[in-house]
Amino acid sequence: MNEKALRLGTRRSRLAMAQSGQVAEAVSRVTGRPVELVEITTYGDVSREQLAQIGGTGVFVTALRDALLKGEVDFAVHSLKDLPTTQPEELVVAAVPVREDPRDVIVARDALKFTDLPSGARIGTGSPRRMAQLNAYARSHGLDIATVPIRGNVDTRIGYVRSGELDAVVLAAAGLNRIGRGDEVTDFLSVDTVLPAPGQGALAIECTAGNADLVAALAALDDPFTRIAVTAERSLLAALEAGCSAPVGALADLLADGQIVKEMRLRGVVGTTDGTRMVQLSTTGPVPETHDRAMALGRELAAEMLAQGAAGLMGERAH
Repeated sequence: MNEKALRLGTRRSRLAMAQSGQVAEAVSRVTGRPVELVEITTYGDVSREQLAQIGGTGVFVTALRDALLKGEVDFAVHSLKDLPTTQPEELVVAAVPVREDPRDVIVARDALKFTDLPSGARIGTGSPRRMAQLNAYARSHGLDIATVPIRGNVDTRIGYVRSGELDAVVLAAAGLNRIGRGDEVTDFLSVDTVLPAPGQGALAIECTAGNADLVAALAALDDPFTRIAVTAERSLLAALEAGCSAPVGALADLLADGQIVKEMRLRGVVGTTDGTRMVQLSTTGPVPETHDRAMALGRELAAEMLAQGAAGLMGERAH
């Protein structure tokens, strides 16, 4: 007897369909069941407002979660950086697969590197986090750039460069890699220059908490190191009370001695979008062995950042 297909809820964008397709293949391998993609339109897909204006948090996620709770899909795939930090009790992130490259990248005209862009170069990004760090780096290195707010899918954004409207755009390496367009990158931004969004490059596979068999099956795709790292990053974001669209960067690195992972370093940054004021701190310690310890690490670093004035730099929900 043929096993009934599992229904995977996904956004309709090319990137979402690509990453959901990759997850579908992996889930089919571990479960032995076919997986069909169910395309769902989210508010973030249809709104033309800047993400910072519509709040960012949950705009790409709510419709997928509603479909899960209504039983219209069996599980959903999210870009983890889009996921609100508060997890509904009825749903569970059953797997966080191995993370893609978390870095931001530049796609520039004439194959230029970031530091080779001409004076007055216009760089497009919809992210206050990227604006804050690019402007801070430019100020400290005597570069003259202008960050320009943009929206749209990868084609639209790169189109601004191809048409000459912008000199460069900033995108996530992971997204370009997943849709097979990594060869269009002209420069990788070091995480020492621009810290990524918390969870950037990672995916979350979510299903209802009551579906114990599916939770157990999906767990085969979980990467414990990726999960512990993104847990610390997202805990920092939550403790800062900042949404997905706030100018907050965070990255947890696993530091290895040969093949043995010894420590984890968590870095966080908050800044004003013009780059004039930044709070950037880090902490290094043993790799957290539990979810709770990873959460505590994020909260501890956030507390240090708040003590140095981070709340006043975010412009939203600061306390």
